[in-house]
Amino acid sequence: MSRTVGVIGGMGPEATVDFLRRIVAATPARDDADHIRVLVDNNPKIPSRIAALIDGTGADPLPVLIEMARGLERQGADFLTIPCNTAHYYLPRIAQAVSIPILDMIALTIAKAQGKRVGMLASPAVRKVGLYTARLAADGRTAVFPDAQDQAKVIDVICAVKANALTQRHRGDYAEAAAALDVDGYLLACTELSVIGPPAGITKPYVDALDVLVEETVKLALS
Repeated sequence: MSRTVGVIGGMGPEATVDFLRRIVAATPARDDADHIRVLVDNNPKIPSRIAALIDGTGADPLPVLIEMARGLERQGADFLTIPCNTAHYYLPRIAQAVSIPILDMIALTIAKAQGKRVGMLASPAVRKVGLYTARLAADGRTAVFPDAQDQAKVIDVICAVKANALTQRHRGDYAEAAAALDVDGYLLACTELSVIGPPAGITKPYVDALDVLVEETVKLALS
């Protein structure tokens, strides 16, 4: 009998749907009943993490995230997932508010990262709060982010995915930002970037945080 997954979603909605699609694709199943039960709160009304963490002007997302976690627990979730890198800044406090475990996508992804210099394709909030930087440093590795000009291109790509307005120009900018990094490999550390996949033309290995979360979610649910 499999465990029930609870998904704190909506950050953004398309990334959550992509996460669910990947769970279905990754589950060994011959019929409907072989699949995993997933409870999803796909809530795009969570206050902006960018506004709260970068601009310092937005409402605190934490109370809403805690309410969602508790709601999923009440509905019968055995463990929780958060298919959003930036929202993991709040994971320790969410975990204190529930009695079921939460998969830590950041720790799981770092364990899969390759090389000493890791290229970070992520939102500026991920860099500011040091989600990956400190943990990679503790492992003797360096998180390498795009410079200011290229980071602006990356955030523009992320916003375009959220707005369903991605163009070939965005894809080209994304590829240029990645190619400019002197790294051993890459981390796709924003689930909007996971939606569109790795940048075109990269030849070094990459790890997609959403793929890592899917793998561990299915593994835990079926264990």
